[in-house]
Amino acid sequence: MSDGKAGKRGLGRGLSALMADMDLSDPTPNTPSPALKDRVVVPIEQITANPDQPRRNFEPEALQELAASLKQRGVLQPLIVRPHPDDAGIYQIVAGERRWRAAQIAQLHELPVIIREMTDTEVLEIAIIENIQRADLNSIEEAASFRQLMDRFGHTQERLAEALNKSRSHIANLLRLLNLPDAVQEMVKENKLSAGHARALITAPNAFQLARRVVEKGMSVRETEDMVRKLSQSPQDKPRGKASASAEKDADTRALEGDLSAHLKMKVQISHSGRDGGELVISYKDLDQLDQLCQLLGGHN
Repeated sequence: MSDGKAGKRGLGRGLSALMADMDLSDPTPNTPSPALKDRVVVPIEQITANPDQPRRNFEPEALQELAASLKQRGVLQPLIVRPHPDDAGIYQIVAGERRWRAAQIAQLHELPVIIREMTDTEVLEIAIIENIQRADLNSIEEAASFRQLMDRFGHTQERLAEALNKSRSHIANLLRLLNLPDAVQEMVKENKLSAGHARALITAPNAFQLARRVVEKGMSVRETEDMVRKLSQSPQDKPRGKASASAEKDADTRALEGDLSAHLKMKVQISHSGRDGGELVISYKDLDQLDQLCQLLGGHN
């Protein structure tokens, strides 16, 4: 599916070209898209969904509301399609499947589209990124999308952060949620548990039981963090030596360690010795790394 050229592209380059053509937000009737000149009208029966579309669930009520709007106002935002790789005269959706589904409910006979030549890899990548940027995803779904981009396309957290205009710590913290038990992840998906609560439970050995306690007692994120911290410090659960210090670190501290390590290309450890103070340790492998570190700290990079 992928090829050499795809590997050399920056993340979302296909999406960036797409965004240059059109605004993915719904325009008002008096503000036409810059891509209007490229728009053509295609019979709806010549348009088909992408079978690799990562988004599988479309809320029926939301589709009905959109269908009513399309029936009244028409389809103001064109779909992005590509020529179907196997069927001549058929177009496959790259972006806009929700509008296509709603248009069928509204019994529209044709749709405005912008036709683009794209590879299978580009189509899938764009579909995932479009979902991240536009869909009302919960934290677990967003994290799963990040993981899919990393596993299928080899993207790093740094490249994701830059392309999606998100902080690396945001991406790292969400990815950690995927380490939680499935039952806890389901609680996040069902909005029974916030991402902040779930993040506080990542280091807990009995995360599901604690999650149920959090929900039952209506605990705040801070209260949840304090509960997990106290449990990790209890005699029967407290690890010894270095493991103890690691267990006491919260997710934000570990995320900051990861950010600094990635930026410096050296191992970084942060230890809080008090409420406001602490220690930051940078480990270098050789004298060359030490010289690089000195240049960075001296502002000569």
